[in-house]
Amino acid sequence: MLRLRRPGGHDGAVGDDEDTRALHEPVRGPVAAGSTALRDPVVDLARVACILLVVVAHLLMVGVGLDPSGRIVLSRPVEEQPWFVAATWVGQVMPLFFALGGFTAATSWRRRRALGDTAADFVRSRTLRLAAPALPLFAVVATALVIATLARADPVLRDTIAAGIGVPLWFLAAYLLVQCLVPWLLALHERAPRGTLIALAGAAAIVDVARFATGSREVGLIDLVFVGGFVQQLGFWYADGWFGGRRRVQLAVIAVAAYALAWLGVAAGWHAPNMLTNLDPPTVSLMLLGVAQMSLLTLFHPALGRLMGSRSVRAGVAFVASRALTLYLWHMPVIVVIAGTSLLLPGLAPAPTDAAWWIGRPVVLAVVLIVVWLISYPLARFDRFVRAAPAGSRRPSAAAIMLAAVLALVPLLAVILRRLDLALAVAGTVLLTAAVALDRARPPRSEEARDVRPARR
Repeated sequence: MLRLRRPGGHDGAVGDDEDTRALHEPVRGPVAAGSTALRDPVVDLARVACILLVVVAHLLMVGVGLDPSGRIVLSRPVEEQPWFVAATWVGQVMPLFFALGGFTAATSWRRRRALGDTAADFVRSRTLRLAAPALPLFAVVATALVIATLARADPVLRDTIAAGIGVPLWFLAAYLLVQCLVPWLLALHERAPRGTLIALAGAAAIVDVARFATGSREVGLIDLVFVGGFVQQLGFWYADGWFGGRRRVQLAVIAVAAYALAWLGVAAGWHAPNMLTNLDPPTVSLMLLGVAQMSLLTLFHPALGRLMGSRSVRAGVAFVASRALTLYLWHMPVIVVIAGTSLLLPGLAPAPTDAAWWIGRPVVLAVVLIVVWLISYPLARFDRFVRAAPAGSRRPSAAAIMLAAVLALVPLLAVILRRLDLALAVAGTVLLTAAVALDRARPPRSEEARDVRPARR
C-alpha cells in the first residue's frame, strides 16, 4: 500500500500561506517558559519590519548620477553620512531575522515530526521555499547580462550592477544553510541546550581568531554555520519560553551587556565598528547583537502585541508577509531599473549629494514597493512549488532531497565567495532548475494509483 504524503504544514518562512492566515489569530503574549504555543504574531511583525528595513537601507545605498562627461557614476550615499556607522548597530537585523527564523522552524519541525515527517521532508520544504523563488532571479539576471554583453555595455558598470543585485543572495545562502540543518541542530538543542549554545559560540570564536590571525575572508566564512547556527539557537530558546520567562529588568541587563561586549570587540580592533562590515564574513559581534535583539524584542513584546491587536496592522503585516520573499529578492533589481530609468528623464535624477535626492527617497520607495507588488503575481507560480504534493503523489527519495539542497546551495554560496556575474548567473539558473526538479513530487506508479486514498486534511 502506498504511504501517502501528509499535506504540507507550517513551513515557517515569511510569506507562507499558513503564516499569513495566522496573522489574524488573537494576539498572545511572549512565549513563556514551558509554553507549547505555535504562534506569536509579534514575530511576524518583526520579520516583516526586518525585510522592509533592508529594502530601505539598500535604497539609500544606491546612488546613480552623471559625471561632467555624461558617464554614469554609482555611489553609496548613506555610507557617506556621519551617523551611518552608529545606525548599523540598530539596522543590522540579520541576527534578529535568523533568530526569528529559528523560532518558526522549531515550532514547525516539532509539529511535523510529531505527525510523522522525516528530516528529509523538512529539508525539502525549506529548499523549495527558499530556492525556487530565486530561480527566476538568476534566469533574469543571466538574460540581462547576456544582452548587456552583446550590446557592449561598460563592463565595469555591468559587473558592478550585477554584484549589487546579488547582494540579497548572501543572506539567502546563509539562511537556507542553517534552515536545512534545523532537524539536527534542534535535536542537539533538545538534548543539551546550554552545551549546544556554548559549543557553537566557542567554534565561532575560534574561527574569528583564525580569521583575525590570517586575515583570510575565506576562513571567516566558516562562521556562516557557527554564527548563523548560534543566532538560530536563540530562536529555539525563544520557542522554549526562556526569554519569555525572564523579568523585564533581566532582559534589559542582558541587552546592555551584549551590546557592551560587542563594543569591547570593536574597541580591541577585532571587529569593525560598522556592523554591516561584520556580516562578511560573520563575526562574534553578530551573535552578541542577536542576544541583545531577542532580549529587546521580548522586553517590548507587550507594546508590539497591542499593536498587532489592531485588525488593520495585522492585515498590513499579512499583506507584506505574503510577498516578503519576492520583495526581498527583487527589490534590488527594481531599484536599479528605476534609478537607470530616472537618468533618461530630465529632472528625475538629482545628484545623490543633493537634498532633493534624499527628499525623493520616500517616493522612490513607494514606487519600488508598487512595482514589486505587480511583478509578484507572475512570480507567484514559483511559490506554488511549496504547496503540498497532490494526493497520491510520491515524494522524492531522501538522497534526491539532499542532493537538491546541495545543488541549491552551491550557486547561492558561490555568490558569497565571488560576485554575481554572467557565468554564475547561468550556472545558478541550471543548478536551481535541477534542484527544483529533484524536489518536485512524482506521479504515483500505475500499479499503486489504484490504492491511493484521499489525503488527510
